[in-house]
Amino acid sequence: MVPKPQVRRSPLAAVLYGAPIGLLGGLIGLGGAEFRLPVLAGVFGYAARRAVALNLTISLVTVLSALIIRGGTLSLAPVLGLLPVALAMMAGAVSAAFAGVALVHRISERMLERFILVLLVGIGGALVVEAFLPQEVSGFLPEGSWLPLRLAFATLFGLFIGLIGSLLGVAGGELIIPTLVFVFGAGIKTAGTASLLISLPTVAVGVLRHRRLGSFAERTDLTQTVAPMGLGSVVGAVTGGLFVGVVPAAALKFVLGIILIVSAVRIFRLS
Repeated sequence: MVPKPQVRRSPLAAVLYGAPIGLLGGLIGLGGAEFRLPVLAGVFGYAARRAVALNLTISLVTVLSALIIRGGTLSLAPVLGLLPVALAMMAGAVSAAFAGVALVHRISERMLERFILVLLVGIGGALVVEAFLPQEVSGFLPEGSWLPLRLAFATLFGLFIGLIGSLLGVAGGELIIPTLVFVFGAGIKTAGTASLLISLPTVAVGVLRHRRLGSFAERTDLTQTVAPMGLGSVVGAVTGGLFVGVVPAAALKFVLGIILIVSAVRIFRLS
């Protein structure tokens, strides 16, 4: 990994970085946490383990805010038909997040950096591929399929997503939404709302685990980085949500996927 520059971690810088990341995330329907992690490590100079914990805490702020905003503007009724799948996925994700945070604290920084590099490149590649996929599909296990099979797959996907989310400090929307759409046949808006419902307890468990393991011993991290970057991310995400459709989401996903891959390789590449 390349040496991280020494920078002044000012609240203003956190806001200025958080806002455009949230804006871009809002334009494509994500929270932007996968793009915050390279910033926390490469720009703010945090070690991988602390960067993951702080990123997860900022994700909690953005997910909670997005859920409140979405709940006030959209009906939650369409999610009811997807509720059994969402609950099964939530159970798997929460369980994996609980174990994943412990893993983050047990492995070496170098090994964690390797995991982060692979996962960020994978997510970047998924964004590039998703740019060329249709937005509405029937799904591999759409509503009406054998319920026990849907619940089993939902739990397995939840375990996988919860583990990745805990290793990167992300809410997992970049994985939950495509899973709900392409596997379970959910509409994109319904999948977005369900993703927030699944992410909230998953991220909350991860943050509490990090707290118990001493990740937030330095309070200045919360006041100078988490709070202002969370504020910037929320403002940016809300603004991005208002301009959905102005910029083609597919083209933006392609560009951001490439940027994520390049950023991950530059910041977390092995020495």
